[in-house]
Amino acid sequence: MVDPVLALIIFGLLVLVGALLFWPRWGLAPRLLRLSGMSERVRLEDALKHVYKCEYAGRPCSVASVAGSVGVSRSRAIQLLGRLEELDYARAMPDGFVLTDEGRDYALHIVRTHRLLERYLADRTGVSPEEWHGEAERREHKLSPEERESLAARLGHPLYDPHGDPIPTAAGDLPPRTGVPLTALGPGDVASIVHLGDEPREIYETLTRAGLTPLMLVRVLGVSPGEVRFEASGKECTLTTIFARNVTVELLPDAELDASVGGTLAEVGQGETVRVLGIHSGLQGPQRRRLLDLGLVPGTLVEAELSSAGGDPVAYRIRGALIALRREQSRWIQVDRQVGA
Repeated sequence: MVDPVLALIIFGLLVLVGALLFWPRWGLAPRLLRLSGMSERVRLEDALKHVYKCEYAGRPCSVASVAGSVGVSRSRAIQLLGRLEELDYARAMPDGFVLTDEGRDYALHIVRTHRLLERYLADRTGVSPEEWHGEAERREHKLSPEERESLAARLGHPLYDPHGDPIPTAAGDLPPRTGVPLTALGPGDVASIVHLGDEPREIYETLTRAGLTPLMLVRVLGVSPGEVRFEASGKECTLTTIFARNVTVELLPDAELDASVGGTLAEVGQGETVRVLGIHSGLQGPQRRRLLDLGLVPGTLVEAELSSAGGDPVAYRIRGALIALRREQSRWIQVDRQVGA
């Protein structure tokens, strides 16, 4: 005969185990299903974003390129692309896969979320530059459209991410790609860096270790089949061709050289006095207005007076006041370093 108390205990344990496994929302089984669905959505969005990046860069998108970008097997990449076709987000063409209008709109909103997150990580956190891309990749799939637009408003609706990439508007508009690789320049050419490649991570780490940043001016000294030599911030640098191809620049016409050769305030050393030439047109909204309100208008003399232990922020003497600016702010300010020379 079964002991009633033991039977009751066993029944209670079975109910508890069942609840832990199948309780709506919080049970193990529903959680695993949600994670599975999330993982599937993440892979689809990553594949969609890759198709868009290929389209924007003007290169073909293949099964192999999707597999490499998303980190899945070729057979899994075929399944993902097939699913994108079923959803009418992409179509197979003779030379690769292309986006539909609906797929392009979806992809642009993912890109907008990613670049806003990178801007947030650069401006509002202590996350190192090498981690911006990976951290944004992890967060971009979790932000709702409402959260994304709230973030954009808090950041002052920035136009560019910290790597120099334009941020799509809320309507999904994005200017066409501009600039050429550093390898396309010849000796004596002067150009402004507009973008640093951030994929893979090793590329970006090498470029930042070389001291390169968007908006920095470079003067090419020599080009050979294997490397490019150039001057940036008064220092000579050399990059192998594979890394130099990931530096996108805009050639400066002769008419702009004299007015732009000074560089940015971020490059100014302690004790150095410079004259403000202007604020880069890429900075708009509240951030631009704040810098103008601080007196950073053309003609203003600025002295780099004090630097924090880590070198960021730096206190500048501006019209008699000592004002601290972070590197992410000072790099937007174009200056003439030939004051008193």
